[in-house]
Amino acid sequence: MTAIEPVRHSPHVMVHFCSPDRRYEPLQPIRIQYQIELSAGSTVQAIERSILWYTEGKGEEDLGVHAFERITDGATIAAAAGAGAFESHLPPSPLSYEGLIVKVRWCVRVRLFFEGGRDFVSEHVFDLGTVPAALSRAVP
Repeated sequence: MTAIEPVRHSPHVMVHFCSPDRRYEPLQPIRIQYQIELSAGSTVQAIERSILWYTEGKGEEDLGVHAFERITDGATIAAAAGAGAFESHLPPSPLSYEGLIVKVRWCVRVRLFFEGGRDFVSEHVFDLGTVPAALSRAVP
């Protein structure tokens, strides 16, 4: 008889924003609550919680970290690995933008580090500011 290995599932991170439509104005506070579902036997060694922006599109991609916290204390990890919350006041810029060549995206990132060097990243996008999306050019 052969032993059956348990199927390992990826963690699942659910994020709840204080603004249901995920839209924020510059300098407004943002409050995040999250819940993490782990597969049986998973041991979290560290948790990183951050608020950041990044660009997508042509050219080099940029990234800026607005808020960052790394939790490594065992007791704090045990509490935060099931559910947690964090908050920050958003900066005045850069604003979210949906351009034809470049896009600016804001997100909340929860990153889990496990025994054995494995990690898992969960990103949840939100909008900062109200900049209209770029209009596509009509092709003649």
